[in-house]
Formats: sequence, C-alpha cells, structure tokens
Amino acid sequence: MANLEDIPAVNANGNIVELRGALVMQEENIVLRDVNIDIKKGEFVYLIGRVGSGKSSLLKTLYAELPFSGDDSYVVGYDLNNIGSREIPYLRRRMGIVFQDFQLLSDRNVYDNLTFVLKATGWKSKNDIDRRIREVLSQVDMVHKGYKMPHQLSGGEQQRVAIARALLNSPELILADEPTGNLDPDTTDALMQLLVQINKDGKTIVMATHNYNVVRNYPTRTLKCENSMIGEYRDEPFEFDFMN
Repeated sequence: MANLEDIPAVNANGNIVELRGALVMQEENIVLRDVNIDIKKGEFVYLIGRVGSGKSSLLKTLYAELPFSGDDSYVVGYDLNNIGSREIPYLRRRMGIVFQDFQLLSDRNVYDNLTFVLKATGWKSKNDIDRRIREVLSQVDMVHKGYKMPHQLSGGEQQRVAIARALLNSPELILADEPTGNLDPDTTDALMQLLVQINKDGKTIVMATHNYNVVRNYPTRTLKCENSMIGEYRDEPFEFDFMN
C-alpha cells in the first residue's frame, strides 16, 4: 500500500469523487442504481430526497461502510472496487464525517473528545494536539468551550464540536449527513454559514439534507435521490434531470 501522502486526492479529471455505474445497496436491497457522479475539489454539493431514498446510504458507500458495486470509483484517491480492509482507515482519514446525532463521547469533555480522535489517528505530541484542537475550535467559534461536557452544550454547539472533530485531520472531503436535522431554524442558519465558510476555505462538502429551506437559502449544486435513481437539479425552479 502506498503512503497516504503519496496518493493524490484528485484524479486526472479534476474529481475528488467519481463513480460510474454504481449500485448503492443495503444488505440485499438496491437503494440506488446506475449512479454516475463527478464531484470536483472545492465543490459544495447537496444530496436531497425523502427519508429512505438513499442519501445516507450513498454517503456510507463513499466512506466504505457499505460495500461498493459498480464499474469505476475514485474517492479521495481510493478505488472502492479494490480497497482492502487495511486501507479503509486511511480513506476515512482523508474525510471528515458529520452526523445528525453528533456522536460525541458523553463521558468526556470537548477537549477530550477531540484528543481521542487525534490519538486514534496517530498524533503523539501533546503540544501538537493542543495546537490543533485550539485551531479547529477557533474555526467553529467554540474555543472557550473545551472544558464543557456534551450535555452542557446546546444542539448547535454540539454540532459545531462535531464539525471541529471532522476538521481535525485536515480532510480532503467532508461528508455531512443531515447535520441540521435536529436544530431549530436560527441554529440551522448559523451552522450553514459555518459550513459555507469552511467550503470557501477550500474544503469539498457533500451534505445530505431533506431541509429544502436550506437548499433555497444557500443554493449550490443539488443532487436528488428518487425512485432508486439519482438526478441533478439544473436551474430554478429545480427542474430535475435523471443522470442515466
């Protein structure tokens, strides 16, 4: 296996994600078929669709929680058709993953939640760990909340910590699965402004959401999962073209 640093995250076509003829499956059930996607480095892409339409399953396929089946794949430098179990942690280290339910460790404060991730991914120097945690907490405007336990934070604050966690290892790609799903409108708006800024700073973001107000208020490229297929909205008023 090549060193992680030696594998380019973007392919010759300029894509950080490129799928051809993919099947997205949950156990024996086909959720999405004939998926053909190109995502350029630096894009912000929404995945929209009803609950159960395949949004989360597609994200899980990208980070190799679900097996890939298809013609070709390229995800942050890895071929999902040929990825081995030993390579999956390296694939995921090139990604930041943000979940709807935050998934913070409830028995550790914010600082220790982030320390756990860094140590698990090979960081050893306490000075380096302290510096990196300060950097990401500052980025999400939580630098003074490192001592707090998760239950002492609001939902929006917990999600900001989850985004900080996703940024720790300077990922090439951020996958966000319904990150505003448990938040009120004002908190959602503040979180979206944060994600937009992170994207402007150069991070590629793929965000699953069923919140159409978010899509309208922060318009960008939008893909829709529907009837076991994935399509793309081209223009207002969201005319829908299947990508087959």
